[in-house]
Amino acid sequence: MGYDIERFVGYVNEGLLCSICRDVLEDPLQAPCEHAFCTACIHGWLVHHSNCPEDRQLIDVSLLRPLYRYMKNDLNRLQLHCRNREYGCEMICSLESIDRHERECEYSQIPCSNAGCTVQIERRNLDGHLAVCEYRSRECPNGCGYTILSAEDTQHNCVAELRTELELLRSEMICRVEEAKHEMESRLDSQRRHMVQKESILQNEIEELKSQMSRMMSDVRSLMAAERQHRQELEQAELEKRELMELLKGLQKDCRLTTEGSRKSNFRPLTRLESAKRKPREVTVI
Repeated sequence: MGYDIERFVGYVNEGLLCSICRDVLEDPLQAPCEHAFCTACIHGWLVHHSNCPEDRQLIDVSLLRPLYRYMKNDLNRLQLHCRNREYGCEMICSLESIDRHERECEYSQIPCSNAGCTVQIERRNLDGHLAVCEYRSRECPNGCGYTILSAEDTQHNCVAELRTELELLRSEMICRVEEAKHEMESRLDSQRRHMVQKESILQNEIEELKSQMSRMMSDVRSLMAAERQHRQELEQAELEKRELMELLKGLQKDCRLTTEGSRKSNFRPLTRLESAKRKPREVTVI
């Protein structure tokens, strides 16, 4: 349904009226034939009909479109009275902002917030009503802390209420303790599993390190054995070198002695005849 045309101030264009309810358009939709309707009105119409109520052209819900922008702007600019005018509200505002005003209007009739109270009261008078409402909640005047919700509750037994409250608190405390206990056990189990897993990982790493250390020690022993063998070979080679040098020195000494002995055995003094034979040759050469 649309807005009652009697609420509007001034002239309202015919094109801004719903073709079904004849009130000012509320949440409007437009058919392909350009006739406009309130959303609720046209949906209700199409439940039983399949044509436009103005020119009887065939239409379907899927063919409905929002109102043209210029028509929407004209509609939003219309001025109208608050619906609480009969209760004393004199506000006049645009159709675009009327819903916001009416949600906050001090003259709106709203229900009492106390359970069981059926009174409808103006928003501006709600606080005064709540202060005297017979369904209002209040604490026991004897100081037990019990909240009195109705007239029958004024005869309640404070001791019984306190005992009930104590039992409720005890039960709540026990539940909280159990929840805390379960949560703590769950955390401890989780930490225990984590520690066991971490210990297993560390143990595997230690075993791996031991294995690597064993391999390294084996490699070191092999290197040390190879070094000892190499050192022994060097010492043996050095010994052989000294023996060869001594042998070489002995051979050189023997060679010198042999050469000197050979020279001494081949040398003898010239005879007079050999001297005489050589002298003419020497002269001839001169």
